[in-house]
Amino acid sequence: MNIGINAIAAFKQPRTGVEEYTYQLIKHLTMLKQAKKHRFILYSHKKLKWPFPMWTQIRLAAEMALNKPDVLFIPVHVLPLIHPKNSVVTIHGLEYEYCPKTYPYNHLKYLRWSTKYTLKHARKIIAVSENTKKDLIELYKGNPDKIEVVYHGFKHVRPLGSNINMDPYILFIGRIEIRKNIHGLIKAFELLKKRYKVPHKLVLAGPIPRSGIFDTKRSDLKFLGYVSEQEKLQLFQNAEMFILPSFYEGFGMPILEAQSSGCPVITSNISSMPEVAGQGALLINPKNIEEIAEMMYKIISDSQLKKDLIEKGYENIKRFSWQKCAQETLNVLLE
Repeated sequence: MNIGINAIAAFKQPRTGVEEYTYQLIKHLTMLKQAKKHRFILYSHKKLKWPFPMWTQIRLAAEMALNKPDVLFIPVHVLPLIHPKNSVVTIHGLEYEYCPKTYPYNHLKYLRWSTKYTLKHARKIIAVSENTKKDLIELYKGNPDKIEVVYHGFKHVRPLGSNINMDPYILFIGRIEIRKNIHGLIKAFELLKKRYKVPHKLVLAGPIPRSGIFDTKRSDLKFLGYVSEQEKLQLFQNAEMFILPSFYEGFGMPILEAQSSGCPVITSNISSMPEVAGQGALLINPKNIEEIAEMMYKIISDSQLKKDLIEKGYENIKRFSWQKCAQETLNVLLE
């Protein structure tokens, strides 16, 4: 069978979120024993020469009209207008429905249209969490029988060893944007410092917006920008805790990365985050600044709680791997 894959996200640098998902999934799909019977065709804007804007709906659609594969797999949301009947699309989340003001109007309109179109015309939808499947059914009236849940995988890591010379810090890793509740996190951190006089800093790693909406000059806040995989691992393994207080996550990969690194986790009690974190995290209301501050202090002040969270985190990550994700995805493609 010829399996076509829209691989454009896999070639983007640096890789975050859906780019990492696409890269790892393609890599592990081709490593499966069962996959050796099939031919994988990777489509990218470098192979199918065309400017990037509207590449999917123009250049990839044209390729589908001329040379349809037996099955087309779209790892990132948008199904081209011209496509095989046997098409499978991964939808990672509907954050644009929960935080619509953070999206330009035309982009928001396109995301909503493409979601409706995909749900109607794809043979199967892969949702990356039960919560995403629920959102597709409730917000878009998606057919439950067409939607399969396949969790992301992630890379299990080997400990690098701690750097005992580092000052204590609380860690956030992800895009530095409003949807991630960075303002709320900073307010909670300020309350923690004021109330309990802890020596910790707040370290935030991830792409920083050009708009300059966050104060990057305070001595107890450290904005690192994008960090490498090695740097990220070192940050997780030396942090007092990792916190992801987002208003919405389609999956929440950093939760698993933190747990794998032996780092206690605090995350929101909404969308997919409780589902991904399992028992290995403290859950907070992302709108409750007081609660976030208290949970942070709880981990700082209670060594047994911290130890328990680390152990439960190690247990939780056993549920996830890229090999499992690839196998379950291939099963959907071959149905």
